[in-house]
Amino acid sequence: MTEERPATNPETPPNETPPKDPAASTDQEGLGGDQGRAALRQIVNGNAAISFLAIVVALVLGGFLIALADERVQEAAGYFFARPFDLLGAAWTSVSDAYVAMFRGAVFDWRAASFADSIRPITESFVYAIPLILAGLGISVGFRAGLFNIGAQGQIIVGAILASYIGFAWDLPIGLHLILAILGALVGGALYGAIPGVLKATSGANEVIVTIMLNWIAVYGIAWTLKQAVFNPGRSGQRSPAVLDSALYPRLIPDWLVPGNSFRLHWGLVVAILATLFVWWLLERSTIGFQLRAVGANPHAARTAGMSVGRITVITMVIAGGLAGLAATAQVLGTERSLTAGVAASYGFDAITVALLGRSRPLGTFLAGLLFGALKAGGSLMQRITATEIDIILVVQSVIVLLIAAPPLVRSIFRLPDPDAPSRAPVTKKEAAA
Repeated sequence: MTEERPATNPETPPNETPPKDPAASTDQEGLGGDQGRAALRQIVNGNAAISFLAIVVALVLGGFLIALADERVQEAAGYFFARPFDLLGAAWTSVSDAYVAMFRGAVFDWRAASFADSIRPITESFVYAIPLILAGLGISVGFRAGLFNIGAQGQIIVGAILASYIGFAWDLPIGLHLILAILGALVGGALYGAIPGVLKATSGANEVIVTIMLNWIAVYGIAWTLKQAVFNPGRSGQRSPAVLDSALYPRLIPDWLVPGNSFRLHWGLVVAILATLFVWWLLERSTIGFQLRAVGANPHAARTAGMSVGRITVITMVIAGGLAGLAATAQVLGTERSLTAGVAASYGFDAITVALLGRSRPLGTFLAGLLFGALKAGGSLMQRITATEIDIILVVQSVIVLLIAAPPLVRSIFRLPDPDAPSRAPVTKKEAAA
């Protein structure tokens, strides 16, 4: 009776491991250089449920902080073991009052004296959302191309400088003046965005570092600009001359509709909607958008297919910068109506959160911008009525970013299955018996 031996490859000597696949080795070597791009794709390609659950977790955590900071809750905690329901009741009252006040300040105030005052909160949410949507769209375009555009803050500032100059220094007819001011902001942001794009395409410079440095150049640049005679003749260097009425966004709610109209909502919202439609068309229906997404998915494969990765990089940063420049018009031509050192506020950095929450999709970014605009508008009334610190809003935003960047953490909290995990083979009867 012969002994059976395991089959071996005749080309492989005994006691010797087969050679490694060169292609696999090459992939492993290139993995380290593409880890950042792979992480970005993982964040961008998450589903809407993760975003929604991240918001829920952030609001719950914000509720805990609101309760902890409330004096009534702290007092009830002192005799918790004697009357534990007093603590629970005080915590519920504190959190519910704060979030109800936030809703009244962001969506609809049913306690207002008039209908106009009741709907004013939703209009203020739109006002705050306009620059977030436009800048968020620019960052989303960069994300889809695999680029971390951290320079929206500087691009907003440069766009604001050009838009304000055209707005107060040029005397043009109504309509034409506004269009040229909008184009000035778009061109200013696009040119400033082109700088990191060209540097990355020609020298491989890291766009994160370059855009952060350009942000600081813009911050000090606007401080210098406001001290020049053209922008501040005979003044202290804090504010430019007012933009002429012919270059301002018209109010979206006309004066004849609401007596004593004090609504700040303007036609910048229409610009944000049109920009959202344009980005959708660009990414989903245009040749440039297909190449942009291909470079973001795999630049090596895109280069092999004949696409110019450097050219797409420059185009992407120009488009992203132009959209960020448009965000400046919401301030200069809409609400502030002049150039100030704080014209960009923190919109450029908040827009990163908006793009992440929106999963770098145009509709998602638009809705995320509305959410953050509502949080900002509602936070003011919440602080005024309940004495809750408005910094809670920043905590909520930060937690959303943390959870959006770590989808496995959200799945573990809610015990959700990982869609990317390999499916387990069914257990046979023989395996079950063993």
